[in-house]
Amino acid sequence: MTKATTGDIVRINYSGRLTDGTQFDSSEGRAPLEFTLGQGQVIKGLEEHVEGMETGEKSTVTIPAASAYGPRRDEAIQRLDREKVPAGIDLKVGTQLQARTADGGMLPITVVDMDDQTVTVDANHPLAGQDLVFDVEVVDVVKAA
Repeated sequence: MTKATTGDIVRINYSGRLTDGTQFDSSEGRAPLEFTLGQGQVIKGLEEHVEGMETGEKSTVTIPAASAYGPRRDEAIQRLDREKVPAGIDLKVGTQLQARTADGGMLPITVVDMDDQTVTVDANHPLAGQDLVFDVEVVDVVKAA
């Protein structure tokens, strides 16, 4: 069996849920998730858990929020003048928008409240502040060259 180490390409099947059992994601019905260990392509806690696992190995891990999407940050919630939202966007609570950051990147935000003058948006990741539980199966490990 091949153990996954930093630099290897790893393919996993997984199911992710909150600690209350609510499933938020799964690879079921899709190709396995593929990532390179040590590249930060998946959340830190999942990457750390998979490192050292072998092809065919299955496990369950609870990842604390700090090693997942981090804590919820109050400063990530902002109230904007409604006029700053481009015309033609059908705004309602739950609408996903994109905001441009100071360095030109794009930041996903979610409308959490609104009235005639303002729109309140949240830039926290939807899973921020949550401990996450993953059932993981290592499908394949491709050793780094």
